[in-house]
Amino acid sequence: MQLAIIGTGYVGLVTGTCFAETGNNVTCIDIDQNKINKLREGKTPIYEPGLEMLLERNIKEKRLQFTTNLAEGIKGAKVIFLALPTPPGKDGSADLQYVLKVAEDLSHIMTEYTVIVNKSTVPVGTAEKVHNVLAKKLDTSLFDVVSNPEFLREGVAVEDFLKPDRIVIGASSEKARKIMDELYQPYLRQGNPIFFMDPRSSEMTKYAANSYLAMRISFMNEMANLCERVGADVDLVRIGMGSDSRIGKRFLFPGIGYGGSCFPKDVKALSFTAQENDYEFSIIDTVMQVNERQKRILGKKVRKYYGDDVNGKHFAMWGLAFKPETDDIRDAPALELIDELLTAGASVTVFDPEAMENVKAIFGDKINYAVGQYEALENADGLLIVTEWSEFRNPDFQRVKETLKQPVIFDGRNVFSLDKMRELGFYYESVGRNKIN
Repeated sequence: MQLAIIGTGYVGLVTGTCFAETGNNVTCIDIDQNKINKLREGKTPIYEPGLEMLLERNIKEKRLQFTTNLAEGIKGAKVIFLALPTPPGKDGSADLQYVLKVAEDLSHIMTEYTVIVNKSTVPVGTAEKVHNVLAKKLDTSLFDVVSNPEFLREGVAVEDFLKPDRIVIGASSEKARKIMDELYQPYLRQGNPIFFMDPRSSEMTKYAANSYLAMRISFMNEMANLCERVGADVDLVRIGMGSDSRIGKRFLFPGIGYGGSCFPKDVKALSFTAQENDYEFSIIDTVMQVNERQKRILGKKVRKYYGDDVNGKHFAMWGLAFKPETDDIRDAPALELIDELLTAGASVTVFDPEAMENVKAIFGDKINYAVGQYEALENADGLLIVTEWSEFRNPDFQRVKETLKQPVIFDGRNVFSLDKMRELGFYYESVGRNKIN
């Protein structure tokens, strides 16, 4: 098919590239000329494993093009995906101004039947709003509006798109259903399902899925905090829980809170939707409260260890991104931790394999940036582990011990085993487990 993707952010770029990979002709559209120029050269503005290789291949095969011209980009497109920002407002509501503005622009230039797809995560009722904007200028026989939420996990987004757990389509017309079914068939060869439903249910499905996963994480973080109080080991509790087929093993790892572009925004948006409809969604509000508190857990442990006085102390920090295999620092716990330490008079040297430049754009020269994980340890009073990158899991412990001023580690992701830390003589605090003195 001829496809157009409006927006070349995380979702739009992965979507466009992966559709091209299965033989579709795709044009990605963005207002940022500099970004478009780089994409034409095969340079991706985000770090996502496997994406740059597919980008270069599909540009070379001329299945993937980029433009800033909306009319040119949608020419001949059977399906147009809206992959636009929907940032949260102060009240948690999703800002639809970009989505609705593009819908208005499309209404002036569309001339033949097209399926308009909301790919961005949007509140319940957005498909109807987009439909109404288009209908002001266009005959309703010229378009259908479909909801097709994405379920991409940063770090494995390419794999998730090419081999999805499921495809969710919210469509009101049989014509649109058939087109979307045809488009997605190459991704369903392993028997993974495609679910057709009404647009409102489709929009709610995305919020429900992400908010439920956020709830699991917050529950385990609460369990971890309680385990510390009673002397239990949350890792053993997690294993015992996860073996129950009704619960499963996924999203049971405790830590210092969730972040990223999806969970925080989607949980807030679901809460706002509940408020709009006069419903008190208490469990979701608690999830947000728990997560904000959990982001401060590691800083609290550090301050307690130093008698609530870290003024003049210097810390090494491994990990900045909200999770491994991404450079995304949106709502990352590392940002709050850095702020907290700086406010208390401490200094910080950070290292992350991919997210350093993004953090530098926020903190500038307020913190130090190491060229490697061991260089970050120099002159540091202690090491803080914030993101569980694979290269942090099995370091040269002797080098770590010799480089730090004192063998002190605060681990926000439970990367190391307690027995190993005890054997090597580290002071080691993690989350939901006994401290090693």
